[in-house]
Amino acid sequence: MKSNSQPIKLFLVVAFSCTSLLVSLAPVLAKPTLSSSPSDRGAKTNLAQATAFNQPSLPSGPPPGGRVRGGAKRGGECEVSKLDLTALVHFTEGAKSAINVWGQTTVERPSWFFYVPYNKDLAYEVEFVLKEDPDSNDSNESNEIYRKAIALPEKPGIIRVSLPTTAPALALNKQYRWFFTINCDKQNKSPLTFVEGVIQRVELNPGAVKELQTTELLRRYTIYAQNGIWYDVLTTLDQLRQKNPKDAALQAEWRNLLSSIGLDDIAAEPIVSEKP
Repeated sequence: MKSNSQPIKLFLVVAFSCTSLLVSLAPVLAKPTLSSSPSDRGAKTNLAQATAFNQPSLPSGPPPGGRVRGGAKRGGECEVSKLDLTALVHFTEGAKSAINVWGQTTVERPSWFFYVPYNKDLAYEVEFVLKEDPDSNDSNESNEIYRKAIALPEKPGIIRVSLPTTAPALALNKQYRWFFTINCDKQNKSPLTFVEGVIQRVELNPGAVKELQTTELLRRYTIYAQNGIWYDVLTTLDQLRQKNPKDAALQAEWRNLLSSIGLDDIAAEPIVSEKP
């Protein structure tokens, strides 16, 4: 009996060691590879919490007004489509159902997103224009900042228009009025189909600015949503989707965000152009 005790003890020690090793490895083997850092994982886990966009109050002064839907009419020159030309920006209803299309950014040269119901086979003239808003300009003049002809996409969908480095940077706390127009009548006898709104560049508190400089995209998305920075929220989420095109959670987040501001019909439409 004594001669067999040593091999039995050795077997038990080896078996116990292997079991301990497997137990210690189990959490590692089972851990999902959602991101490359703990901070990314935390932001992704809390992604749904960022969908509640904290819409800011309208700026002081005259209501910004604007137009979030193009609304091509039957009998006009534009082909009537199931969905209208639409600006992907939050809006509010004012007195007598007046629409106010207004949003904030923290960057000098932001991006805008538009749903365009037409494709390049139609010879429509499309243009994006950015001007200083006369209501926020001491001279009461609408100085043009940027004008760009836009090519229609391969198929109907969402396009992105970005202010290039060659254009003047947006000044802090100044309002700018943008227009996205579609001219379907080369003889200019019919009115333009257009959307219009106001954008204002603001600066966040020093703590948020410092965190934005060092944190990953998921956390930036949350910070922008909490602070009501619409243009940066949408651009950051678009960047996340580009980096993770098959991520179902990000696709759902995009739909939830647009639905939360009343653009349910546009939420599932594809992004067809990322060019400035």
